[in-house]
Amino acid sequence: MKQRLSDRLNAKLERHLPEQRLFLKSEQGTRFVRMRPMTQAATLVGGALVLGWTAIVTSFFLIGAITSGTARDQNARAQIAYETRLAALSSERDTRATEAEQALERFYAALEEVSKMQGTVLASEQRVRELETGIEVIQRTLRRTVTERNEARGEVATLAARLDNAPEAAVQAERLAADSSATAGALAEALDATALERDEALIVAEGADAEIARMEMMAEVVAERNDRIFSRLETALETSLEPLEQVFASAGVSSDALLREVRSSYVGQGGPLSPVVVSTRGGGDLHDMDTARANGILDRLEDIDMYRLAAESLPLSMPVTASHRRTSPFGPRWGRMHEGLDLASATGTPILATAEGTVVHAGWSNGYGKLVKIRHPLGFETRYGHMSAINVSVGQRVSRGDKVGGMGSTGRSTGTHLHYEVRRNGQALDPITFINAGQDVF
Repeated sequence: MKQRLSDRLNAKLERHLPEQRLFLKSEQGTRFVRMRPMTQAATLVGGALVLGWTAIVTSFFLIGAITSGTARDQNARAQIAYETRLAALSSERDTRATEAEQALERFYAALEEVSKMQGTVLASEQRVRELETGIEVIQRTLRRTVTERNEARGEVATLAARLDNAPEAAVQAERLAADSSATAGALAEALDATALERDEALIVAEGADAEIARMEMMAEVVAERNDRIFSRLETALETSLEPLEQVFASAGVSSDALLREVRSSYVGQGGPLSPVVVSTRGGGDLHDMDTARANGILDRLEDIDMYRLAAESLPLSMPVTASHRRTSPFGPRWGRMHEGLDLASATGTPILATAEGTVVHAGWSNGYGKLVKIRHPLGFETRYGHMSAINVSVGQRVSRGDKVGGMGSTGRSTGTHLHYEVRRNGQALDPITFINAGQDVF
Protein backbone atom coordinates (compact mmCIF):
# COMPACT_ATOMS: atom_id res chain seq x y z
CA MET A 1 0.00 0.00 0.00
CA LYS A 2 2.75 2.43 0.97
CA GLN A 3 4.69 1.62 -2.19
CA ARG A 4 1.66 2.33 -4.39
CA LEU A 5 0.97 5.65 -2.59
CA SER A 6 4.61 6.65 -3.10
CA ASP A 7 4.42 5.73 -6.78
CA ARG A 8 1.29 7.83 -7.21
CA LEU A 9 2.92 10.85 -5.58
CA ASN A 10 6.04 10.45 -7.70
CA ALA A 11 3.88 10.21 -10.81
CA LYS A 12 2.07 13.45 -9.97
CA LEU A 13 5.26 15.30 -9.05
CA GLU A 14 7.15 14.05 -12.13
CA ARG A 15 5.37 16.62 -14.29
CA HIS A 16 7.14 19.42 -12.41
CA LEU A 17 10.13 17.59 -10.97
CA PRO A 18 11.30 14.92 -13.40
CA GLU A 19 13.53 12.20 -12.03
CA GLN A 20 17.21 13.16 -11.91
CA ARG A 21 20.34 11.05 -11.76
CA LEU A 22 23.56 12.07 -10.03
CA PHE A 23 26.58 10.27 -11.47
CA LEU A 24 29.54 9.57 -9.17
CA LYS A 25 32.76 8.60 -10.92
CA SER A 26 35.63 6.90 -9.04
CA GLU A 27 38.61 4.58 -9.77
CA GLN A 28 36.47 1.53 -9.22
CA GLY A 29 33.89 2.69 -11.71
CA THR A 30 30.97 4.99 -12.26
CA ARG A 31 27.89 4.91 -10.08
CA PHE A 32 24.79 7.03 -10.03
CA VAL A 33 22.24 8.10 -7.47
CA ARG A 34 18.68 8.38 -8.61
CA MET A 35 16.71 11.34 -7.19
CA ARG A 36 13.05 10.68 -7.44
CA PRO A 37 10.48 13.55 -7.53
CA MET A 38 9.51 13.08 -3.86
CA THR A 39 13.15 13.31 -2.78
CA GLN A 40 13.61 16.50 -4.79
CA ALA A 41 10.39 17.98 -3.31
CA ALA A 42 11.50 17.13 0.24
CA THR A 43 14.90 18.74 -0.40
CA LEU A 44 13.30 21.92 -1.78
CA VAL A 45 10.84 22.20 1.13
CA GLY A 46 13.63 21.72 3.66
CA GLY A 47 15.77 24.37 1.98
CA ALA A 48 12.83 26.81 1.89
CA LEU A 49 12.17 26.25 5.61
CA VAL A 50 15.82 26.86 6.49
CA LEU A 51 15.92 30.00 4.34
CA GLY A 52 12.64 31.34 5.83
CA TRP A 53 13.82 30.69 9.41
CA THR A 54 17.08 32.50 8.67
CA ALA A 55 15.18 35.51 7.27
CA ILE A 56 12.84 35.66 10.32
CA VAL A 57 15.70 35.48 12.86
CA THR A 58 17.65 38.14 10.94
CA SER A 59 14.64 40.47 10.89
CA PHE A 60 14.17 40.06 14.66
CA PHE A 61 17.81 40.96 15.24
CA LEU A 62 17.51 44.00 12.95
CA ILE A 63 14.33 45.19 14.71
CA GLY A 64 16.01 44.80 18.11
CA ALA A 65 19.05 46.77 16.94
CA ILE A 66 16.89 49.57 15.52
CA THR A 67 14.78 49.70 18.69
CA SER A 68 17.90 49.82 20.87
CA GLY A 69 19.32 52.70 18.80
CA THR A 70 16.04 54.64 19.05
CA ALA A 71 15.87 54.14 22.84
CA ARG A 72 19.50 55.25 23.14
CA ASP A 73 18.76 58.48 21.27
CA GLN A 74 15.65 59.10 23.36
CA ASN A 75 17.58 58.55 26.59
CA ALA A 76 20.34 60.89 25.43
CA ARG A 77 17.81 63.61 24.59
CA ALA A 78 16.01 63.06 27.90
CA GLN A 79 19.31 63.29 29.80
CA ILE A 80 20.23 66.54 28.04
CA ALA A 81 16.76 68.00 28.71
CA TYR A 82 16.99 66.88 32.35
CA GLU A 83 20.37 68.58 32.85
CA THR A 84 19.27 71.75 31.03
CA ARG A 85 16.07 72.03 33.06
CA LEU A 86 17.97 71.40 36.29
CA ALA A 87 20.50 74.14 35.47
CA ALA A 88 17.72 76.57 34.54
CA LEU A 89 15.82 75.89 37.76
CA SER A 90 18.99 76.27 39.85
CA SER A 91 19.76 79.58 38.14
CA GLU A 92 16.19 80.80 38.59
CA ARG A 93 16.19 79.77 42.25
CA ASP A 94 19.47 81.64 42.87
CA THR A 95 18.11 84.70 41.06
CA ARG A 96 14.90 84.67 43.08
CA ALA A 97 16.82 84.25 46.32
CA THR A 98 19.13 87.18 45.42
CA GLU A 99 16.14 89.37 44.53
CA ALA A 100 14.46 88.45 47.82
CA GLU A 101 17.57 89.33 49.83
CA GLN A 102 17.97 92.65 48.01
CA ALA A 103 14.28 93.49 48.49
CA LEU A 104 14.49 92.71 52.21
CA GLU A 105 17.58 94.90 52.54
CA ARG A 106 15.76 97.78 50.82
CA PHE A 107 12.72 97.17 52.99
CA TYR A 108 14.70 97.33 56.24
CA ALA A 109 16.58 100.41 55.02
CA ALA A 110 13.24 102.10 54.27
CA LEU A 111 11.93 101.15 57.71
CA GLU A 112 15.03 102.62 59.34
CA GLU A 113 14.60 105.86 57.34
CA VAL A 114 10.93 106.07 58.34
CA SER A 115 11.89 105.52 61.99
CA LYS A 116 14.41 108.36 61.79
CA MET A 117 11.82 110.67 60.21
CA GLN A 118 9.30 109.75 62.88
CA GLY A 119 11.89 110.59 65.57
CA THR A 120 12.47 114.02 64.01
CA VAL A 121 8.72 114.70 63.87
CA LEU A 122 8.27 113.68 67.51
CA ALA A 123 11.18 115.91 68.55
CA SER A 124 9.63 118.85 66.66
CA GLU A 125 6.25 118.22 68.28
CA GLN A 126 7.90 118.08 71.71
CA ARG A 127 9.67 121.40 71.04
CA VAL A 128 6.36 123.00 69.96
CA ARG A 129 4.65 121.77 73.15
CA GLU A 130 7.49 123.16 75.26
CA LEU A 131 7.24 126.55 73.53
CA GLU A 132 3.47 126.62 73.99
CA THR A 133 3.91 125.88 77.69
CA GLY A 134 6.51 128.69 77.98
CA ILE A 135 4.15 131.14 76.25
CA GLU A 136 1.34 130.27 78.67
CA VAL A 137 3.66 130.81 81.69
CA ILE A 138 4.80 134.16 80.28
CA GLN A 139 1.22 135.22 79.63
CA ARG A 140 0.22 134.38 83.22
CA THR A 141 3.22 136.32 84.51
CA LEU A 142 2.32 139.23 82.25
CA ARG A 143 -1.27 139.31 83.50
CA ARG A 144 -0.09 139.24 87.11
CA THR A 145 2.41 142.02 86.40
CA VAL A 146 -0.24 144.18 84.72
CA THR A 147 -2.49 143.70 87.76
CA GLU A 148 0.35 144.71 90.08
CA ARG A 149 1.08 147.73 87.85
CA ASN A 150 -2.55 148.87 88.02
CA GLU A 151 -2.53 148.47 91.79
CA ALA A 152 0.71 150.49 92.00
CA ARG A 153 -0.79 153.28 89.85
CA GLY A 154 -3.79 153.39 92.20
CA GLU A 155 -1.50 153.73 95.16
CA VAL A 156 0.44 156.49 93.36
CA ALA A 157 -2.79 158.42 92.73
CA THR A 158 -3.79 158.07 96.39
CA LEU A 159 -0.40 159.26 97.57
CA ALA A 160 -0.44 162.16 95.11
CA ALA A 161 -3.75 163.30 96.63
CA ARG A 162 -2.16 163.31 100.04
CA LEU A 163 0.96 165.14 98.86
CA ASP A 164 -0.36 168.61 99.65
CA ASN A 165 -1.05 167.80 103.32
CA ALA A 166 2.08 165.72 104.13
CA PRO A 167 5.60 166.36 102.81
CA GLU A 168 6.61 162.92 104.02
CA ALA A 169 3.81 161.40 101.93
CA ALA A 170 5.18 163.30 98.94
CA VAL A 171 8.59 161.75 99.43
CA GLN A 172 6.96 158.33 99.76
CA ALA A 173 4.89 158.98 96.61
CA GLU A 174 8.00 159.91 94.65
CA ARG A 175 9.66 156.75 95.82
CA LEU A 176 6.63 154.70 94.84
CA ALA A 177 6.51 156.41 91.43
CA ALA A 178 10.18 155.56 90.84
CA ASP A 179 9.51 151.96 91.79
CA SER A 180 6.50 151.86 89.48
CA SER A 181 8.57 153.24 86.61
CA ALA A 182 11.23 150.57 87.18
CA THR A 183 8.56 147.87 87.33
CA ALA A 184 6.94 149.13 84.13
CA GLY A 185 10.32 149.08 82.36
CA ALA A 186 10.95 145.51 83.46
CA LEU A 187 7.46 144.55 82.34
CA ALA A 188 8.02 146.14 78.94
CA GLU A 189 11.29 144.22 78.48
CA ALA A 190 9.56 140.95 79.53
CA LEU A 191 6.73 141.59 77.07
CA ASP A 192 9.21 142.24 74.25
CA ALA A 193 11.13 139.01 75.02
CA THR A 194 7.87 137.04 75.25
CA ALA A 195 6.66 138.36 71.90
CA LEU A 196 10.01 137.45 70.32
CA GLU A 197 9.89 133.89 71.71
CA ARG A 198 6.29 133.58 70.56
CA ASP A 199 7.22 134.57 67.00
CA GLU A 200 10.13 132.10 67.04
CA ALA A 201 7.83 129.33 68.31
CA LEU A 202 5.35 130.04 65.52
CA ILE A 203 8.14 129.83 62.93
CA VAL A 204 9.36 126.51 64.41
CA ALA A 205 5.78 125.17 64.47
CA GLU A 206 5.27 126.06 60.80
CA GLY A 207 8.55 124.33 59.90
CA ALA A 208 7.54 121.28 61.92
CA ASP A 209 4.19 121.10 60.09
CA ALA A 210 5.97 121.29 56.73
CA GLU A 211 8.43 118.58 57.82
CA ILE A 212 5.56 116.37 59.00
CA ALA A 213 3.79 116.77 55.64
CA ARG A 214 7.02 115.93 53.77
CA MET A 215 7.64 112.85 55.91
CA GLU A 216 4.06 111.65 55.48
CA MET A 217 4.46 111.95 51.70
CA MET A 218 7.78 110.06 51.86
CA ALA A 219 6.12 107.37 53.98
CA GLU A 220 3.41 106.96 51.31
CA VAL A 221 6.09 106.65 48.60
CA VAL A 222 7.97 104.07 50.67
CA ALA A 223 4.76 102.11 51.28
CA GLU A 224 3.94 102.07 47.55
CA ARG A 225 7.47 100.93 46.65
CA ASN A 226 7.37 98.22 49.32
CA ASP A 227 4.03 97.03 47.94
CA ARG A 228 5.53 96.68 44.45
CA ILE A 229 8.57 94.84 45.83
CA PHE A 230 6.43 92.45 47.87
CA SER A 231 4.13 91.80 44.90
CA ARG A 232 7.08 90.87 42.67
CA LEU A 233 8.55 88.64 45.38
CA GLU A 234 5.25 86.88 45.98
CA THR A 235 4.77 86.28 42.24
CA ALA A 236 8.32 84.93 41.90
CA LEU A 237 7.84 82.60 44.86
CA GLU A 238 4.59 81.21 43.49
CA THR A 239 6.27 80.65 40.11
CA SER A 240 9.13 78.78 41.81
CA LEU A 241 6.86 76.67 44.02
CA GLU A 242 4.49 75.52 41.25
CA PRO A 243 6.89 73.08 39.49
CA LEU A 244 8.06 71.68 42.85
CA GLU A 245 4.48 70.97 43.88
CA GLN A 246 3.95 69.27 40.51
CA VAL A 247 6.76 66.84 41.39
CA PHE A 248 5.00 65.54 44.47
CA ALA A 249 1.58 65.54 42.77
CA SER A 250 3.00 63.49 39.86
CA ALA A 251 4.71 61.12 42.29
CA GLY A 252 1.44 60.67 44.22
CA VAL A 253 2.91 62.04 47.47
CA SER A 254 1.05 64.57 49.67
CA SER A 255 3.16 67.75 49.71
CA ASP A 256 1.78 68.86 53.09
CA ALA A 257 2.60 65.56 54.77
CA LEU A 258 6.02 65.53 53.12
CA LEU A 259 6.80 69.06 54.36
CA ARG A 260 5.78 68.11 57.89
CA GLU A 261 8.16 65.15 57.80
CA VAL A 262 11.00 67.29 56.42
CA ARG A 263 10.51 69.95 59.12
CA SER A 264 10.48 67.30 61.84
CA SER A 265 13.63 65.67 60.38
CA TYR A 266 15.69 68.83 59.79
CA VAL A 267 15.58 70.65 63.14
CA GLY A 268 18.15 72.28 65.44
CA GLN A 269 18.51 75.72 66.98
CA GLY A 270 20.98 77.45 69.27
CA GLY A 271 23.29 80.37 69.80
CA PRO A 272 23.11 83.43 72.07
CA LEU A 273 19.94 85.52 72.04
CA SER A 274 19.92 89.31 72.15
CA PRO A 275 16.92 91.47 73.16
CA VAL A 276 14.80 92.72 70.28
CA VAL A 277 14.21 96.47 70.24
CA VAL A 278 10.80 97.33 68.78
CA SER A 279 9.98 100.93 67.95
CA THR A 280 6.58 102.08 69.26
CA ARG A 281 6.64 105.38 67.44
CA GLY A 282 4.04 106.32 64.83
CA GLY A 283 3.26 104.27 61.71
CA GLY A 284 2.52 101.04 63.54
CA ASP A 285 -0.09 99.91 61.01
CA LEU A 286 2.28 100.25 58.04
CA HIS A 287 5.09 98.52 59.93
CA ASP A 288 2.85 95.64 61.04
CA MET A 289 1.40 95.16 57.53
CA ASP A 290 4.80 95.12 55.81
CA THR A 291 6.27 92.93 58.53
CA ALA A 292 3.45 90.43 58.06
CA ARG A 293 4.04 90.31 54.28
CA ALA A 294 7.80 89.99 54.81
CA ASN A 295 7.25 87.14 57.26
CA GLY A 296 4.94 85.49 54.72
CA ILE A 297 7.65 85.71 52.05
CA LEU A 298 10.21 84.27 54.46
CA ASP A 299 7.82 81.40 55.19
CA ARG A 300 7.44 80.66 51.44
CA LEU A 301 11.25 80.76 51.06
CA GLU A 302 11.44 78.22 53.88
CA ASP A 303 8.87 76.09 52.01
CA ILE A 304 11.07 76.20 48.89
CA ASP A 305 14.04 75.05 50.95
CA MET A 306 11.94 72.25 52.44
CA TYR A 307 10.75 71.24 48.94
CA ARG A 308 14.38 71.14 47.82
CA LEU A 309 15.32 68.84 50.70
CA ALA A 310 12.30 66.64 49.98
CA ALA A 311 13.13 66.49 46.24
CA GLU A 312 16.69 65.43 47.07
CA SER A 313 15.25 62.65 49.22
CA LEU A 314 12.90 61.33 46.52
CA PRO A 315 14.19 58.75 43.97
CA LEU A 316 13.48 60.92 40.90
CA SER A 317 16.37 59.99 38.61
CA MET A 318 17.05 56.99 36.34
CA PRO A 319 18.97 54.06 37.82
CA VAL A 320 20.47 53.33 34.37
CA THR A 321 21.72 56.17 32.16
CA ALA A 322 23.46 53.99 29.57
CA SER A 323 21.63 52.59 26.54
CA HIS A 324 18.88 50.23 27.76
CA ARG A 325 15.39 48.90 27.06
CA ARG A 326 12.38 48.64 29.36
CA THR A 327 11.37 44.97 29.29
CA SER A 328 8.68 44.79 31.98
CA PRO A 329 6.65 47.54 33.71
CA PHE A 330 5.22 47.73 37.22
CA GLY A 331 1.95 45.80 37.65
CA PRO A 332 0.36 42.34 37.26
CA ARG A 333 2.43 39.84 35.28
CA TRP A 334 1.74 36.13 34.71
CA GLY A 335 -0.97 36.12 37.38
CA ARG A 336 1.26 37.72 40.03
CA MET A 337 2.22 41.28 41.01
CA HIS A 338 5.45 42.59 39.50
CA GLU A 339 6.49 45.20 42.09
CA GLY A 340 9.23 46.90 40.09
CA LEU A 341 10.54 48.05 36.72
CA ASP A 342 12.84 45.89 34.53
CA LEU A 343 15.55 47.60 32.45
CA ALA A 344 17.70 45.48 30.13
CA SER A 345 21.20 46.27 28.86
CA ALA A 346 24.63 44.70 28.59
CA THR A 347 26.23 42.81 31.47
CA GLY A 348 28.15 45.13 33.78
CA THR A 349 26.22 48.28 32.77
CA PRO A 350 26.58 50.77 35.70
CA ILE A 351 23.61 50.95 38.07
CA LEU A 352 23.26 54.29 39.87
CA ALA A 353 21.57 55.38 43.11
CA THR A 354 18.45 57.42 42.33
CA ALA A 355 18.60 59.52 45.54
CA GLU A 356 20.85 60.05 48.54
CA GLY A 357 20.52 57.52 51.33
CA THR A 358 22.13 54.73 53.37
CA VAL A 359 22.82 51.17 52.15
CA VAL A 360 20.93 48.73 54.40
CA HIS A 361 21.49 45.53 52.37
CA ALA A 362 24.25 44.53 49.96
CA GLY A 363 24.35 40.82 49.19
CA TRP A 364 22.40 37.77 48.05
CA SER A 365 18.61 37.58 48.42
CA ASN A 366 16.33 34.80 47.19
CA GLY A 367 14.62 35.74 43.92
CA TYR A 368 16.55 39.01 43.64
CA GLY A 369 19.99 37.44 43.33
CA LYS A 370 22.64 40.03 44.17
CA LEU A 371 20.58 42.82 45.74
CA VAL A 372 21.25 46.34 47.09
CA LYS A 373 18.72 48.13 49.28
CA ILE A 374 19.10 51.87 49.98
CA ARG A 375 17.07 53.59 52.68
CA HIS A 376 16.23 57.22 51.93
CA PRO A 377 14.72 59.91 54.18
CA LEU A 378 10.97 60.26 54.62
CA GLY A 379 10.39 56.48 54.65
CA PHE A 380 11.51 55.76 51.05
CA GLU A 381 13.54 52.70 50.00
CA THR A 382 14.93 51.64 46.60
CA ARG A 383 15.98 48.12 45.56
CA TYR A 384 18.36 47.05 42.77
CA GLY A 385 18.22 43.32 41.93
CA HIS A 386 19.85 40.67 39.69
CA MET A 387 23.20 42.56 39.67
CA SER A 388 26.41 40.97 38.48
CA ALA A 389 28.57 42.92 40.94
CA ILE A 390 28.00 45.07 44.06
CA ASN A 391 30.14 48.18 44.64
CA VAL A 392 28.77 49.34 48.02
CA SER A 393 28.60 47.97 51.55
CA VAL A 394 26.04 48.04 54.37
CA GLY A 395 26.05 51.34 56.27
CA GLN A 396 27.65 53.30 53.43
CA ARG A 397 26.18 56.73 52.58
CA VAL A 398 25.53 57.27 48.86
CA SER A 399 24.44 60.29 46.85
CA ARG A 400 22.26 60.54 43.76
CA GLY A 401 24.22 59.23 40.75
CA ASP A 402 26.73 57.11 42.75
CA LYS A 403 27.46 53.69 41.23
CA VAL A 404 26.09 50.85 43.38
CA GLY A 405 26.88 47.91 41.08
CA GLY A 406 26.71 46.39 37.61
CA MET A 407 23.80 44.88 35.68
CA GLY A 408 23.60 41.10 35.63
CA SER A 409 21.29 38.04 35.63
CA THR A 410 21.65 36.57 39.12
CA GLY A 411 18.72 35.07 41.03
CA ARG A 412 15.41 34.29 39.32
CA SER A 413 16.12 35.92 35.96
CA THR A 414 15.72 35.05 32.28
CA GLY A 415 18.43 37.41 31.02
CA THR A 416 20.66 40.34 31.85
CA HIS A 417 18.56 43.17 33.31
CA LEU A 418 17.97 45.35 36.39
CA HIS A 419 14.92 44.86 38.59
CA TYR A 420 14.34 48.31 40.17
CA GLU A 421 11.83 48.93 42.99
CA VAL A 422 10.64 52.04 44.88
CA ARG A 423 8.96 51.50 48.24
CA ARG A 424 7.63 53.81 50.94
CA ASN A 425 6.99 52.44 54.42
CA GLY A 426 7.19 48.95 52.90
CA GLN A 427 4.57 49.55 50.17
CA ALA A 428 5.71 49.11 46.56
CA LEU A 429 5.15 52.12 44.28
CA ASP A 430 5.42 52.46 40.50
CA PRO A 431 9.01 53.63 39.78
CA ILE A 432 8.05 55.12 36.40
CA THR A 433 5.86 57.70 38.21
CA PHE A 434 8.89 59.08 40.05
CA ILE A 435 11.13 58.93 36.95
CA ASN A 436 8.57 60.82 34.82
CA ALA A 437 8.05 63.39 37.60
CA GLY A 438 11.77 64.06 37.77
CA GLN A 439 12.05 64.41 33.98
CA ASP A 440 9.03 66.77 33.78
CA VAL A 441 10.29 69.16 36.45
CA PHE A 442 14.06 68.99 36.31
